[in-house]
Amino acid sequence: MRSLVADLVALRLVQLPQGPMNSALYRILREAIYEGRLAGGTRLPASRDLSAELAVARNTVVHAYTQLQAEGYVVVRPGNGTFVADMLPEGATHAAMPAWLRAARGASVARAPTVSRRGQHLLRNASAARHQGGAFTPGAPDVTLLPRERLTRLFRDAWRNPDPALLNYAHHGGLPALKSALSDYLSVSRSLDCTPGQVIVTEGAHQAIELITRLLADVGDTVWVEDPGYWGARSILQINGVQIQGMPVDGEGMCLPQTMPEVVPKFIFLTPSHQYPLGPVMSMARRLQILSLARQWGAWVIEDDYDSEMRFAGRPIAAMQGLEPDAPVVYLGTFSKTLYPGLRLGYLVVPTALADAFQRAQNELYREGHYMTQTAIASFIEQGDYARHIRRMRLLYGQRRAMLVNLIERRLGQGWLHGNGSDAGLHLVIDLPEGMDDLAVEHDLQVRGVVTRALSRYYLDRATARPGLLLGYACVPESQMAASFEVVVAVLAEHVQAMRRPAARASSHLVGV
Repeated sequence: MRSLVADLVALRLVQLPQGPMNSALYRILREAIYEGRLAGGTRLPASRDLSAELAVARNTVVHAYTQLQAEGYVVVRPGNGTFVADMLPEGATHAAMPAWLRAARGASVARAPTVSRRGQHLLRNASAARHQGGAFTPGAPDVTLLPRERLTRLFRDAWRNPDPALLNYAHHGGLPALKSALSDYLSVSRSLDCTPGQVIVTEGAHQAIELITRLLADVGDTVWVEDPGYWGARSILQINGVQIQGMPVDGEGMCLPQTMPEVVPKFIFLTPSHQYPLGPVMSMARRLQILSLARQWGAWVIEDDYDSEMRFAGRPIAAMQGLEPDAPVVYLGTFSKTLYPGLRLGYLVVPTALADAFQRAQNELYREGHYMTQTAIASFIEQGDYARHIRRMRLLYGQRRAMLVNLIERRLGQGWLHGNGSDAGLHLVIDLPEGMDDLAVEHDLQVRGVVTRALSRYYLDRATARPGLLLGYACVPESQMAASFEVVVAVLAEHVQAMRRPAARASSHLVGV
């Protein structure tokens, strides 16, 4: 196998004009050392090896090495070999760069990097958080409580003697064993009406939404989304050229228009089990109305079953996909909240008539894989470990939610907890006084080590957004929650004081302010 040094030399040789090989090799190595491509302490190949790799006389390599040693670029350690010097020799400057390289670099035109218009729009509205853990990161599960020993054993078993087919390109829409396990699990836990052939395994929810958008909507088509709603879905829809129409949310979920819309949507994107970010559970009446409209218009309902597993009170509510036979629903789920986000594993349940199209499109666009991971997760589900883990975490998160609710009511007073929330999910929303800058509150909290999300980020038009904060409780140990919440209280008090004017003094109802 050829060394990396030989590869570097071979690439540079084709850029050099014809000339003596020994001087060319010396100049290439010297320049690579000066540029830092060959760092101090790097061991150079033995002269015999490098000459064989480059198909040149050994004396050519010896000459280059000797010259580099004489100038202090390399050192020879008897019995060990030739190494790049830790420090450049005194007097080694940019002037030592060969004329051919200076000319090539001088010919390049300096220009600012450019991003497409849609790329600029994406970056302007980017909302993905840099910090994903600790108090009070919304939507972050407690990954410290994974059954690591069990998962490690399943991953080890999967790799012990893998079928070569699992290590190659695939075209099944996911590992058949995982599709079967998911079909069985969802049929029981979420009342889905599905077969393994309808399941498409994806690399997380974002890839699933991208696949849906490319297959079910054309550029310029109208799509209804919740407003406020999930920023990730919105970004994917917009960069694919879809026209987004925000629909307000009340205590029953997405509100429907009072009159027939001029343009009917191609699909309707919903989080009915636990609306993100406000939290209401969509009523049965509203679900049936939306399904009826979708059938009339030939539209699709995209059911993002966000946080459906984390329901702490009341009876579970069946997914929209299973409410009617052959419902016009594409169901979306993920393991990010129930296991861990870095797993990057999600899934779709699509109508039978679309299953082949989704499977082929996924293979064409994304070249599915990670079958060894899917093998382990399939076993985790089949053997009951997944359901046990969810039950354990549901109990824990319910306790943490109750603690945060108590802190909000005791330290802030009545009226701060958002009224449309439900006993589900991984976060709570608190309403802020009208006129308060929730982005500034979010920033000031982050400076003090507390991560929250401003509610205004989730609205299509931030100018008309209601101020609020999302507080995640799932990844906050009970022992740390009270102290972290005191930081929230202190920052809110500062912002209330800054807002106070005689006409607005009554808007503050912070305890002790």
